Amino acid sequence: MKNQNTEKRKHLHTRSIQCHGYERDDGLWDIEATLIDNKTYSISNHERGEIQPGNSIHNMTVCLTLDLDMVIRDVHIEMPSTPFSLCRSASDVMDRLVGLKIEGGWMRKARELIARTESCTHVMELLGPVSTTAYQTMHWAIEEREREQSSRDTPAIIDQCKSLARGSAIVKVMWPEFHEDNPAVTE
Repeated sequence: MKNQNTEKRKHLHTRSIQCHGYERDDGLWDIEATLIDNKTYSISNHERGEIQPGNSIHNMTVCLTLDLDMVIRDVHIEMPSTPFSLCRSASDVMDRLVGLKIEGGWMRKARELIARTESCTHVMELLGPVSTTAYQTMHWAIEEREREQSSRDTPAIIDQCKSLARGSAIVKVMWPEFHEDNPAVTE
């Protein structure tokens, strides 16, 4: 991104979040998100000593295994770099998410299952990008399954955003049976 400000600035920190979605041979889906924090300068750490530029302060991956109903079937956490060794034990409680369905309000439910002081802020933060990546990875398979059902209910995706509102041109083309003329929606 080009800086619109004319002031000089010094790069100090980079946080990278990268997400990947995988279809597995067994009919399940693995959705991964990795967070990496790096400084451009050395920092002193209580346990790790001097952390040099380019050595990650945080490097952690969350992998949720989902079924086609978006229900969490397994959770796997990797933490190759953490500020403190105790951080790694925060992954021990993440299996409480097994059985939870990714849908509206699911993050609130996840926070109810896992107290702030039981896990890692960064791992919990990754659940948001994991859920949106899950949708981006799996939506075509979910839609295909819905098309194959003889009697369909309204697809869950309808009315989840402006583009997918019942009155939108997109719903009119993709799901004409659920399209509703709505003068409030600009097409």
